[in-house]
Amino acid sequence: MDSLTQIVLGAAVGEAVLGKKVGNKAPLYGAIAGTIPDLDVVANYFTDTITATELHRGFSHSILFCILMAPLLGWLVHKLEHKKDIGWPAWSLLFFLGLFTHSLLDAFTTWGTQLFWPLDLRVAFNSIFVIDPLYTVPFLICLLLVLFKKRDSVLRSRLNTLGIVLSSSYLLLALGLKYVTYFKFKAALERENIEFTEISTRPAPMNTLLWNANIDTPDSYLISDYSLFDSSEIKFARYPKNRQVSASIAQKPNVQRLIAISQGWYLLHLENGQWFFNDLRFGQLPSKNGNEQFVFSYILEEIEGSIQATEVRKRPEDARYLLKSLWQRIKGR
Repeated sequence: MDSLTQIVLGAAVGEAVLGKKVGNKAPLYGAIAGTIPDLDVVANYFTDTITATELHRGFSHSILFCILMAPLLGWLVHKLEHKKDIGWPAWSLLFFLGLFTHSLLDAFTTWGTQLFWPLDLRVAFNSIFVIDPLYTVPFLICLLLVLFKKRDSVLRSRLNTLGIVLSSSYLLLALGLKYVTYFKFKAALERENIEFTEISTRPAPMNTLLWNANIDTPDSYLISDYSLFDSSEIKFARYPKNRQVSASIAQKPNVQRLIAISQGWYLLHLENGQWFFNDLRFGQLPSKNGNEQFVFSYILEEIEGSIQATEVRKRPEDARYLLKSLWQRIKGR
């Protein structure tokens, strides 16, 4: 999830653990704990695109990281806040839960997390977009109200609990909607007698009312969307895999790494002599000029005998167009 959401979640967890004992210091340190796992983005400045992508939400989002870091951070804060006389185990519990809930929340997104690192297993429920105001805003309002109440106030505790309950309920609702929309796509495929091997569904940006789907067929991927307000039949856009055409570039070691990152949901296409790698898991961005671009698309270039990947930049004007077209699509068709 985005940084603000993780700060809010971490702060609420910190308040739940030690709010009554240390007041606003608890949400402060909880917010810090909720931020720490995402510091893995510094890898973008020290390594190549593929390696940085592999490291993202890896070790720093694992249970092992939580277990190792919580006692260390708890001991450091215990030394800093020795006048509070809380003891390092209590601070360690705050940091463990702050770190762990960060990773757990990220597991609900499409990218997922390697909770069980070093095992090569990414947990991704694909049920919430990385930025979702309906999750964050009510939670944030509750947290802000908490900060202005005395630490021993019953209302303070209830407001914090309300924020946690509302946000957690929204996550459960999103899972339920994912279940419903999955069967909507499945029924549409069966109605059109389309043979498929797998369906992957996920919410569109910033909401859980509009859902996207990738469908794996023997020679193509089908891509579609469905709004809960739709009254028309679901339609599918077909994207040929062209695996034979791209076989030579696909066998390159770094391209194989990208394929592993995409969990097999990818397209390789040649455009004006230039190879592009498209990760299909995050859908497409609508464009004013009608040329839709996949959210994560990489230019592949061979440099000194090795394939290097550079992410295709998004244009600000396309982001503005996305918000407008997204709202129109949510309203149904």
